[in-house]
Amino acid sequence: MNMETLSILEQLSRDKGIEKDILINALKSAVEVAVQKRYPMVKELQSEFNESTGEVEIYFEKTVVEQVDLPDEQISLKDASALADDIHVGEQVLVQQVLENYGRIAAQLAKQVIVQKVREAEIDLIYNDYIDKKGELINGMVQRMEHGDLIVDLGKAEGVLPRREQVFRESFNRGERIRAYVLDVRKTPKNALVILSRTHIGLIRGLFEMEVPEISEGMVEIMGVVREPNGRTKISVRTNEREIDAVGACVGMRGMRVQSIVQELRGEKIDIVEFSEDPETYLKNALSPAKVSRIIMNPDEKQMTVIVAEDQMSLAIGKKGQNVRLAAKLVRWKVDIKGPTEAMELGQHHAFLTPAEASTVDFLDDVKNAKGLGEKVMTILFSNDLVTYEEALIRGVKGLTQLTGIGPKKAEALIQLAEEQKKQLALEKELAKEACIEVEKPMNTEDLVSVTEATVPKEEVLAEDVDGEAVEEEEVLIQELMGLTPDVLKALADNGFETIAELSVTPLDELIAMEGVDEEMGKSILEQVKQRLENTESV
Repeated sequence: MNMETLSILEQLSRDKGIEKDILINALKSAVEVAVQKRYPMVKELQSEFNESTGEVEIYFEKTVVEQVDLPDEQISLKDASALADDIHVGEQVLVQQVLENYGRIAAQLAKQVIVQKVREAEIDLIYNDYIDKKGELINGMVQRMEHGDLIVDLGKAEGVLPRREQVFRESFNRGERIRAYVLDVRKTPKNALVILSRTHIGLIRGLFEMEVPEISEGMVEIMGVVREPNGRTKISVRTNEREIDAVGACVGMRGMRVQSIVQELRGEKIDIVEFSEDPETYLKNALSPAKVSRIIMNPDEKQMTVIVAEDQMSLAIGKKGQNVRLAAKLVRWKVDIKGPTEAMELGQHHAFLTPAEASTVDFLDDVKNAKGLGEKVMTILFSNDLVTYEEALIRGVKGLTQLTGIGPKKAEALIQLAEEQKKQLALEKELAKEACIEVEKPMNTEDLVSVTEATVPKEEVLAEDVDGEAVEEEEVLIQELMGLTPDVLKALADNGFETIAELSVTPLDELIAMEGVDEEMGKSILEQVKQRLENTESV
């Protein structure tokens, strides 16, 4: 070795981006291994790199003796005194060993060690570069597909988009640009791998932070993100700045900001809603684009029953229950959607009335049973928040005819019915006063129903999507998956999972957090779910 060695090390440092000290240490380690191979009897040795000569100097640790019997392990007192002052027999001293012909095997071994050390240094360098990018968005170029995983060229490193982190129906061609969320960074014996994701909600957050300056500057805050990849995303935002519209800032002029995000997500629908500290208001915003008529709250159980008009049911529920399911996750309340007819049959309309209204005769019940009016007119009144005779009288014939579906004759019949109920109530109050009793209309407690969790009914439902096209959807229950023990099924049920559609949008780490579900079981569940959904789509 000579100055040429130093030149090679400097070139490697520039080309690989590795510090020269790391390469020098690798070279020293390689020479030590080669020397140890040549001198197996030597127990202790040290090495130093001489930058002036470009050589690695080897020092053997030898014992000072009067007479040398083992040259590789011992040194005479006379020779040792030339190396150090005040040296005595029995002490240890470092003696430089002149390196001559290493031999072909030793040289090959040194080369292998150097290559290995350089590779390890490269891996460490890449790992340190990308570990700080964890939780951020990154751009890359699609290279190839391996066993369902997408391999992405990130420049210095290689990214892997696992099959479980890919969005169903998304496809990429070789050489195509891809943007993904950095889920994790791992070291392997061969290289450093960057684990990517296209399903993580961090992708949504990152895209909005990039497209909306108000978010990156802290003027608009993202309060919640829920997502079913390649289906729908709901994101709630708020601001403390009076002059800024949080939702409008995210949408952008003519929707340009949100449209660029939709394009990046390959057409995935995005609902941007305004956050509210009031759960009722928050849920109304979250159920957009559906219009909510009434909400019954049960704060103790964190449950809400939402009443919507019949023509709003399909919008509120969404395809396969997607809209209401995402809204429930966003507000973190259990939600149940009911139409006005169903609500009336269950007697839940009593809960809509204020204490003053509750003392009145039930106007809507009488409208439903009245000749010439019936259930259709009752639904129209309910959808327009008109539930008492007092409200009908305030509107009058003219106001009632402004409601779609109510003509002059029906309006007059409603006013007449309201007048009759007013008189009836006044008569009952007078009789009660004379008898010195308080008359109260009791509420049938058996008619009250508890609010259920935000799910679509287990039986088949005829759902209507936003375009108005009716499609019959059949939910596949989790019990149909193979290899699930009763304990695993119970754990899934306890966490609110009933169908494989709900499991398909659940991250692996969320599954393995459940009792009885390890990583292997979680991967098996998600793989089965994806195959079942793919088979369903192909039918």
